[in-house]
Amino acid sequence: MKMKIPDYIRSIRPYKPGKPIEELEREYGVSGSVKLASNENPMGPSPAAVAAMKDAMEKLHRYPDGRGYELVQKLSAHLDVPAESIVLGNGSDEIIGMITRIFLAPGDEAIMTDPSFLMYDIMVRSCGADPVFVPLKSLFVDLDAIAGQVTDKTRIIFLNNPVNPTGTIITKRDFKAFLDKIPEDVAVVLDEAYIEFVKDPECLDGIGYTAGSRPVAVLRTFSKAYGLAGIRIGYGVMPPEMAELVHRVRQPFNANSLAQAGALAAIDDVGFLSRSLSLVQDELDFLYAGIERMGVNYFPTEANFFLIDVAADADEIFEAMLAEGVIVRSMASYGYPRYIRVTAGLRSENERFLKAFATVMGKENE
Repeated sequence: MKMKIPDYIRSIRPYKPGKPIEELEREYGVSGSVKLASNENPMGPSPAAVAAMKDAMEKLHRYPDGRGYELVQKLSAHLDVPAESIVLGNGSDEIIGMITRIFLAPGDEAIMTDPSFLMYDIMVRSCGADPVFVPLKSLFVDLDAIAGQVTDKTRIIFLNNPVNPTGTIITKRDFKAFLDKIPEDVAVVLDEAYIEFVKDPECLDGIGYTAGSRPVAVLRTFSKAYGLAGIRIGYGVMPPEMAELVHRVRQPFNANSLAQAGALAAIDDVGFLSRSLSLVQDELDFLYAGIERMGVNYFPTEANFFLIDVAADADEIFEAMLAEGVIVRSMASYGYPRYIRVTAGLRSENERFLKAFATVMGKENE
């Protein structure tokens, strides 16, 4: 087919989501499979959120509130930030796209870690701008190296905190020192999709930086700790002047009515969130202990997932785990050919994982 497509669009590497359970079971002829690949909440959604979405279905013939007034006001009170600082998105992915559109033009640059969330790369390239990759240092963000890559072409710096896929964090002290080295007109986007899981009190919480004069944006989501990945709702917090520009490129009615209703209820269901966070920590400890008994190396995390060094081809281990009915994530495409990433699941799911992993690794008797 003849199409005149810009080279920068053809350069985009499509995002590859985790394999769905249904697809696995069709391909491998297994049943009762376990998915521990996509960092989802194993408890499912908040029952209060489900009830709120059911009630909202009575009004599906109406367009949603285009500005998400009630949810924005709830988030404003919850985070103690001005309502004018909040932008809702169809997942935080959409807000990444909106920010790139207002800051980037062909020939501009955006800095990100390598590896990092692939959507940064995709959205930057879709604007005709150039991604600049800075390798992680011992699985941590190398802020000094990032600062050293800033040029007069730099418009955005993307930082993941905690980092996906490594589960490491950026500290308050390190970020403050880093920001002092960055030109004031460069946007710094802090993607805090997993911030609710963090236990380390030294971890950066970027919300406080959104009240200043610099273009600092914090992205958060209801997909992970709140268990609402299926309805795609996230938000950004940023200086009001920056938010106003983002609203100019935002699609009308981008946050649907069911998503807004579910998110509203999820914020108030503090008991569900607390139980979710406790379960994740308990199950991470359970998984750590099981892997230690096998004598396999792993990396503790501040998120709800962690890396395991399988000391072998990660893609081969991934495929072998699929045959056992367990979906994990190979990190080969992230530049870690010996690592897999595993999400903490329910106890029964984690037991299934450990049994399958022991079989695949030849550690059944350990």
